[in-house]
Amino acid sequence: MLARSAAVRRFARTDAVRLVVAAFLFTVALGGVLAIDALPGPLASPGAIVNDVATSDIRAPRAIKYESAEETRVRREAAREQVQPQYNYSADRGQLIANQQLAELESVVAPVDTAYSAVLTPDAREAALRAAMPGLSPTAQDTLSQLDGSQWAALGSELVRVLDATERGEVRDTLLTDVRASLGDEISIRFSVEQRALAQEILAPLVIPNSTFDAGATERARAEAANLIAPVSISIARGEIIVQRDQRIDDLAREKLSLFGLLDPRHDPLRAAGWLMLAGLVVVLLLAWVWRFRSQIWHRSSALLLIALVLIGASIALKVTGDRSVLPYVVPTAAVGLLLAVLLDAGAALMVMGVLALLGGAIIGSVEFATYVLFGGVAGIIVVRRGEKLSHFIQAAAAVAVVQIAVVTMFTLLGDRDFTGFFELAGAAIASAAGSAVAALGSFVILGNAFGITTSFRLLELANPSQPLLRRLLLETPGTYHHSLMVGNLAERAAEAIGADPLLARVAAYYHDVGKLSNPAAFIENQAANDNIHDELEPEQSVALLKAHVANGIDLAYKYKLPKPLIAFIPEHHGTALMSYFYARAQEQAIADAAALPGTPQAQEAAASVDAGRFRHAGPKPQSKEAAILMLADSVEA
Repeated sequence: MLARSAAVRRFARTDAVRLVVAAFLFTVALGGVLAIDALPGPLASPGAIVNDVATSDIRAPRAIKYESAEETRVRREAAREQVQPQYNYSADRGQLIANQQLAELESVVAPVDTAYSAVLTPDAREAALRAAMPGLSPTAQDTLSQLDGSQWAALGSELVRVLDATERGEVRDTLLTDVRASLGDEISIRFSVEQRALAQEILAPLVIPNSTFDAGATERARAEAANLIAPVSISIARGEIIVQRDQRIDDLAREKLSLFGLLDPRHDPLRAAGWLMLAGLVVVLLLAWVWRFRSQIWHRSSALLLIALVLIGASIALKVTGDRSVLPYVVPTAAVGLLLAVLLDAGAALMVMGVLALLGGAIIGSVEFATYVLFGGVAGIIVVRRGEKLSHFIQAAAAVAVVQIAVVTMFTLLGDRDFTGFFELAGAAIASAAGSAVAALGSFVILGNAFGITTSFRLLELANPSQPLLRRLLLETPGTYHHSLMVGNLAERAAEAIGADPLLARVAAYYHDVGKLSNPAAFIENQAANDNIHDELEPEQSVALLKAHVANGIDLAYKYKLPKPLIAFIPEHHGTALMSYFYARAQEQAIADAAALPGTPQAQEAAASVDAGRFRHAGPKPQSKEAAILMLADSVEA
């Protein structure tokens, strides 16, 4: 038994060819979907940008973090502009110029001092004062001539103080006019307005700049300020809007678009290669698992195609919505698990959901999303069972919603605790769960028929006594009909006990003997009080009649369009069993024909001459647990 089992699991040449072909086609399709963002971006099409204005929202095709040369330049330029112009003023320079201008002031006011110190008549002093400072305005001349000696002495001291203070401070050449205009404000308020105006006229020519613009120092200061600005790193999330619709594309936006290859559409071969490698690993491991653990799926091309289509379809949905923040969570990914659990089996559904969760996490770039997809899908698979009832899908949707909300809650508590985002994702989880149930319920019958998979709903339909073939069986072969019902009851209970499909076993039992419709009287359950026709036939003839019900049953099943998985039970329910009653009769006839006495060597030789193979059913032997159960139940009931 062990050697036989090992031989069955051996990887044959046909398996290798099947793996290579399936893996190549599946990888190309899935890899093409995953690598779509490595192709030219949305701006490759004409009209996406018109006159440097975006005609639609342009989103980042993937997440990225980079050092922005443009943003760094803008910030450094702003830092440069904040640096004030640099001048060559220094305290020593201010002191030197102050001393020079004080000496100049002394020489300017010396004639006035002489006029006040000399003994002169009032008219002569006025004339001397007017001659001392001929550049003054008439008003200032009048003010000066009206001063007495003590007033002039006080004003002269104030002139020295103000000039010294002004020149010791920084007087920029660019602000010289403003400084001279404000000299009057520096004169003490103990002097009259006219006296302050006089002082301003005297001092204004004496105030000269002690600070001139230094281009070299200014540039050095600006360069130093710019260098203090570190390169700016910018993080862009997948799906983040780079340029909004109707927004003019500035240099920073242009830099981002160029970085993603959206301005100059080009292929990203390295990124595409990475996606293809991921697709290849996923596909090969998935197919290897199917070969190793699900041989009944491995040898059915339609089942492999179904797995490929639902996985690729889900990947396309995630790829299309992957550049949005919430929309991927609305995608009904759990429908993949529900469909495969109903159409194939829960183990295959769990494996495919694990693969889809991995792909989803890679597409969205989020461990949270991968967990969300995996846990939600597993919950749905556990609850939906075989999907025999509508309530199973409703319960599965509730389980998916609860688990997905739990995942969102968990990562919200572990993360930044954005409760606004939590409520958005919780709503998306509910929508995803409901959509998954609706999608699975609405498509599994269609997909089952398209891929030759017998669904539970189809089996329930076939189990209805109003089915044409069952009605014929009831009316034309009531004994066989009753026999089939009894076998169905036995098979259903046995399947429940060992974890097989009880519904499939029961419905297969209803149809396993439909071939008896071609010759009802050849079977004892339909003979009632009539004579047994086999009493008048040779054993070989009887065997031919009995064998014929298998072939006739297959023909009828195809005529009434029964599902192929159900038709397979018709030849398998007898397997290669020996029709021992007729075999024994043939041996008895052989012994009688040989005129040998029972128990003698001649009788044994005559009995051995009968070929047992002619009295066996053609088979094949049962290929599934349900078929084996049906064969045993048929034998027990008979």
